[in-house]
Amino acid sequence: MRRPRILATVLAALAVLLPAAGCGSSDSGGGAAEPKKVRFGYIADFSGAAVLAAADKQGLWAKNGLEPELKVFTNGPLQIQALGAGDLDFGYIGSGATWLAASGKAKIIAPNMLGQADRVITYPGSGISSIADLKGKKIGVPEGTSGDMILELALKEAGLSGKDVQKVNMDASTVVTAFSGKQVDAAAIWYPLIDTIKKNVPDLVELTKSEDFYPRLSFPSSFVARNEIVTEDADTVSKVLKVLQQGNDWVAANTTEAEALTATFLKAPAEQFKGSSAVTKILPTSELKGLMADGSVSGWYKGLADLFVTMGKLTDSPDPATYITTDLYTAAAGG
Repeated sequence: MRRPRILATVLAALAVLLPAAGCGSSDSGGGAAEPKKVRFGYIADFSGAAVLAAADKQGLWAKNGLEPELKVFTNGPLQIQALGAGDLDFGYIGSGATWLAASGKAKIIAPNMLGQADRVITYPGSGISSIADLKGKKIGVPEGTSGDMILELALKEAGLSGKDVQKVNMDASTVVTAFSGKQVDAAAIWYPLIDTIKKNVPDLVELTKSEDFYPRLSFPSSFVARNEIVTEDADTVSKVLKVLQQGNDWVAANTTEAEALTATFLKAPAEQFKGSSAVTKILPTSELKGLMADGSVSGWYKGLADLFVTMGKLTDSPDPATYITTDLYTAAAGG
């Protein structure tokens, strides 16, 4: 008579243990996976940090199964160096550092904002009213920057080259001082530094601007990845691209709020970023996909590479398909 009682006791115990075992199995095999850690570099300005600020605010990293380790850099070349050394997985570069990706040192996984802040400027009454009038003139320019690039592009379209003018290489802050003090005839520089110059030369003349060349040519900043991670871990690249695309689309739709958010993200005064979006062109993902499909994006990077050949940074201008992962961008955006 004791057997039924023992059997009942065993069955009751099993009834408790089996669901628990089932739960343990679910936790070990079907639970949420650990987020993938990625090391991501950026520059502490609006173009370099706005998308990351949006991603942070909206929790986009976690939503896409990632855990970022963000590292701030002062320029793009230092990030390319860190990528090559294996100390960084992803990063951000301005248009001036694109030649490093074109030379095979990294892959461009996404265009970012298009820079429209660069200008070639002169004084009122200087006798210079066009780019052609710069022949033989002294021009202050930070070498290798987007200012240098727009100068070379403008000279080329005017039938001139850098050899036809007196290019005076100086850092950006020195350009501000030299132009304000009329130590040069013209300058190739960008906003917001031009705002500083205008305090001393309020009626300066803009001979050309970045926007004059759009959409035929442009000056995109870019998000880049270590070569090995693109070839060996396309899944992580895809997740990062989703973060960047979602963050970018929020910034494109909320530019004023994005300026304030970037200041908060960087722990900087809000005034420092006010108006930053006015000198950048922020394209939503859907539009960038279309511009990739019709060849415009490749045209931008090809135009930059051609300029880098002129500037002596590259010996030849490679096919953008060799260093831009258009297929991964398009797939991450949904086909």
